[in-house]
Amino acid sequence: MNEAEFLQQYNQKAFDTPNVSVDSVLFTYHEQQLKVLMVNRANYPDKGLWGLPGGFVNLQKDKTLEDTALRKLAKKTGVKPPYLEQIYTVGNDHRDKRAWSITVCYSALIAHQYCKVQVNSVNDAKWLTLDEVSNITLAFDHQQLIDAAHQRLKQKALYSIVPAFVLPEQFTLPELQHVHEVIIGKSLQKKSFRRRIEQAELLIDTGEKRGEGGRPATLYKLKSNAGQHTFIRNLEN
Repeated sequence: MNEAEFLQQYNQKAFDTPNVSVDSVLFTYHEQQLKVLMVNRANYPDKGLWGLPGGFVNLQKDKTLEDTALRKLAKKTGVKPPYLEQIYTVGNDHRDKRAWSITVCYSALIAHQYCKVQVNSVNDAKWLTLDEVSNITLAFDHQQLIDAAHQRLKQKALYSIVPAFVLPEQFTLPELQHVHEVIIGKSLQKKSFRRRIEQAELLIDTGEKRGEGGRPATLYKLKSNAGQHTFIRNLEN
């Protein structure tokens, strides 16, 4: 028997197959706070509870797990997030009451303005702060997934400029610094932060300015590869 013959007669159902899903923790920055997109479940199990936007892999539509994540996020937001990262995978016999289940958790970042209309137009999705999320009962093990994604984002905020993806395409340095501070949970030295960002040459000066108090602030946007850069020392130092 050659490989072609083996594959032709292979029975995919010969072994147990768990349910496989993808769940995404979509972060945004709104009202000077970090928020997560939550969806109210319309069906059992955990009907009526809030959970993450996600769902089962569709073998006909999805070529990759990332395809599943993007498809489900687009359904709720109407757009593709500019930043998407796989966090980790969890699987066991008790996280989903229906069956043995595996889910792959992604973290995604998006500017609030890009999907504000879409999210506000439906009743089953809304942005919640992390404090709000921690004070309600969530579906499945989604609190665990959110905690893991939040910790990863904290690390990213210390060593990279990834938090900029929750801002609009054009932003000021004070806005960028404040996003980092909100995620990290502490203040950063203004001069040190700006010096590190400028020395890394990760931003493009748009030539435009926005009024902020007394002096107009320069508007910047990310270079195409900025999200891949990591600082040698974290931004707290």
